[in-house]
Amino acid sequence: MNGRHLLALPALLALAACGGSTDAVRPLPAPPPPKLVRPAPPAAIQTQRPHARIQVLPGLEGVIGADTEALTRQFGTPRLDVREGDARKLQWSGSPCVLDAYLYPPDGGGRAAATYVDARRGDGRDVDRAACVAALRKPH
Repeated sequence: MNGRHLLALPALLALAACGGSTDAVRPLPAPPPPKLVRPAPPAAIQTQRPHARIQVLPGLEGVIGADTEALTRQFGTPRLDVREGDARKLQWSGSPCVLDAYLYPPDGGGRAAATYVDARRGDGRDVDRAACVAALRKPH
């Protein structure tokens, strides 16, 4: 080999290192389209409401089982009247306590009646339900 060829060798090696196969310039294949995912069908919708458990405690006679009109005669106009489906919550309050009455219609249908009451102080502490009923009941 003569000197001229030796000088060209490094240049040829550099060019060879830059080249690659023609596979490197081919575009990548397109990804497959996304699979459609269908949501699972909703669980069977509950068509029956749970049975209301009727609260039976001394001192709640005349409240448990009473409809809205009877409760309004006993305690006056409720300060809160919330309806959710066929359930209803009525609330009365005074300085001694806050009284919540929960009304549900009977299983066969008809007028909603109080099945449960809850009582608390203004600060949220529990108070005796019967004592609260007696304190908030209007005199006849």
